Amino acid sequence: MTDKTMSADDVIGRLESGMTLGIGGWGSRRKPMALVRALLRSEITDLTVVSYGGPDVGVLAAAGRIRRLVAPFATLDSIPLEPHFRAARESGALHLTELDEAMFMWGLHAAANRLPFLPVRAGVGSDVMRVNPELRTVTSPYEDESAGEEFVAVPALRMDAAFVHMNRADRHGNGQYLGPDPYFDDLFCEAASTAYVSCEQIVETAELTKDAAPQTLLISRHSVTGVVQTPNGAHFTSCVPDYGRDEAFQKLYATTPWAAFAERFLSGGSEYAYQTAVQAWHEEQQ
Repeated sequence: MTDKTMSADDVIGRLESGMTLGIGGWGSRRKPMALVRALLRSEITDLTVVSYGGPDVGVLAAAGRIRRLVAPFATLDSIPLEPHFRAARESGALHLTELDEAMFMWGLHAAANRLPFLPVRAGVGSDVMRVNPELRTVTSPYEDESAGEEFVAVPALRMDAAFVHMNRADRHGNGQYLGPDPYFDDLFCEAASTAYVSCEQIVETAELTKDAAPQTLLISRHSVTGVVQTPNGAHFTSCVPDYGRDEAFQKLYATTPWAAFAERFLSGGSEYAYQTAVQAWHEEQQ
């Protein structure tokens, strides 16, 4: 089996401006932030980002890297609306395609199954259709209780690349989550042409199944292009049970002007510099 280990910079070196990038996790939970920070250190821009949005969307929007966002929300969970996303949206800095959560999920399913769309009831009769005039509907062709019923034809959310973060992975691309929720990280990987898994720790394949339930093996190697070991790589989002959300730092992020935040925490040129700056800030608070 192929050894797919690489560095975060290796991953970013495979991307280009103008791509469609999917980012896994949910809100401010298990986001592949180390890969997002590596992306910020590059010159890549003009992205279409597909995400259950959190600070991944916020930092990329604040840095002016997003042309179009496809998302059902952008939240920090304990802070309901992602502030940097809000600022970008209010200023018209990005185009937003806002979908219902169920519509978004079925868009991922359609892409993962190589279908052009999937019909869903979600969105029918709602303002989702008004704010997304490009959406189309289909009518059930079957002579049963659904005969003549109209559904929203949710288009496939195909992506050029996807980032997800796992608790554990092996060098071949199998990824394991150990927290309470898989989110939809497997669909992001399967819906993308290339997928990159960052993880807290790379372990031997046998270790993935040693003491964990089979359903925790969420990501299969067949859908993964590269694996990156990034300890604390979801910071400041949560990566349960390895660590919870860094609420104090998240509050700092949400209340600090972007230029000042980026200068202190994102200008060091490496993930190590970021983690060191965060540690220094926490020490100052004691």
